[in-house]
Amino acid sequence: MDHSGNIIQKGKTDSPDNLFDFQQVIFDIADQFRTEFSAIAMCAPGKIDTHDKIIHYGGALTYLDGSSLIDSLEDRYQVPTSVENDGKADALAEQWLGELKGVDSGAMMTLGTGGGGGNIVNGQLLHGRDFQAGELSWMLLRAGEGVEKLTSYTAYLCSAVQMIRQVNEVIGNDELDDGLAAFTAINQHDPQASEIFKKFCANIAQMILNVQTVINGEKIVIGGGISAQLILIDEINYQFERLLASNDMLGNQIILPEIVAARFQNNANLYGALYALLLQIAE
Repeated sequence: MDHSGNIIQKGKTDSPDNLFDFQQVIFDIADQFRTEFSAIAMCAPGKIDTHDKIIHYGGALTYLDGSSLIDSLEDRYQVPTSVENDGKADALAEQWLGELKGVDSGAMMTLGTGGGGGNIVNGQLLHGRDFQAGELSWMLLRAGEGVEKLTSYTAYLCSAVQMIRQVNEVIGNDELDDGLAAFTAINQHDPQASEIFKKFCANIAQMILNVQTVINGEKIVIGGGISAQLILIDEINYQFERLLASNDMLGNQIILPEIVAARFQNNANLYGALYALLLQIAE
């Protein structure tokens, strides 16, 4: 990518199952373009210490826990290198060139396996003391059902992957991860599919409410692959308005934020990682 965010060349490869092979894959890619880049921007799952550039608990890539890939990359290629959490990278992409541009306070919520994202307050992305801010998966929505259960947290209740699997189960589709089939049933207002979808959107509305009580954002941006579905944003807005209408005091105090789909879809991580790098270089 260039400094303006234009993608010059893009590719993908399978993630290895161990740290040594993961690092070697990164080296193999970078070696191909060794004379063509002046910096390296990365994002990854997990809690990212952007100061010391250490990845803590690498999300799905657990072998990244405690690793500092940046040191080895800087030593090998002698160029500035940055790393940022993937959800926060989504927020940075929207702040740079998307729906959060010029927004003083707002939030990015990426709906995927769990709930990630980032909060913008006073024009700045929040990292928090331990770089945990924005990890929405651990927001507790069903405390009465047992805090020891994953099903009480947004990691499950606001998981797009779980919602799609549940819809495919009830419509009899053996391909449980088939998002297209799930949303075909939802858009056709299949009764069982619609019930699951509406409960999912109601959970998202609760998550938005909880974030709003803290940041009082003017705009909430919904990301992830399913954000391209128009019915998703419409239903989340409906469920949030319904939530506010359920309690007069709540409805009078909480002002409805603008809830919109993210501008960037599958490339959000790329733009956000690049913007994090540009901000680091500018410091």
